[in-house]
Amino acid sequence: MGNADFSELRKIMVREQIQARGITSPDMLKAFNEVPRHIFVPEEKRNLAYEDCPLSIGSDQTISQPYIVALMTDSLAIRRGDKVLEIGTGSGYQTAILSFLGARVYSIERLSTLAKEAQKNLASLGYNVTVAVGDGTEGWRENAPYDKIIVTAATPQFAHSWQEQLTVGGKIVAPIGGKLAQDLIVADKISTKHLSTRLICSCRFVPLIGKYGFKE
Repeated sequence: MGNADFSELRKIMVREQIQARGITSPDMLKAFNEVPRHIFVPEEKRNLAYEDCPLSIGSDQTISQPYIVALMTDSLAIRRGDKVLEIGTGSGYQTAILSFLGARVYSIERLSTLAKEAQKNLASLGYNVTVAVGDGTEGWRENAPYDKIIVTAATPQFAHSWQEQLTVGGKIVAPIGGKLAQDLIVADKISTKHLSTRLICSCRFVPLIGKYGFKE
């Protein structure tokens, strides 16, 4: 399948999976039209890259359904220059979308094999992001504070470390719940000690493993 074919599939994905479900920001639509999702999918599954579903990327991890990536990104109201902490780099697709929108992205991945692959994918497309291997449940204190935080795996709660590292007035989005089912929640940090939360939808993500997440 050639680049022209993938480009056409991207247009269909954006029109039928994202725009049709109510995400209409021109910047968001441009990002999803231009970031080549198939680059972040294992080669043997690239023909499925623009389908309306998550896909395995190895190591029991997944690249999220395109609409969910769009929904989480949209809920953060990314502005150019925002400093964003991403918990769970995966193959780097969400990272690339954030970078395309003008965010300064710091991303943490627990699995070194995925982190290396993500760095290769991102570098091949010219995205300048900072990726590290570590326990994302502890955040990334050295680069804090952050304007936005996005958590791309299921977590029992908003970790205290994330709340501490988020600026007042900032936003955090995460799938909160158990290992099998979660609620996608977006929270605004309204003071140094308080979050105001809003339910977006029900969802299902792989579990976030770490000190303040789930155990292996």
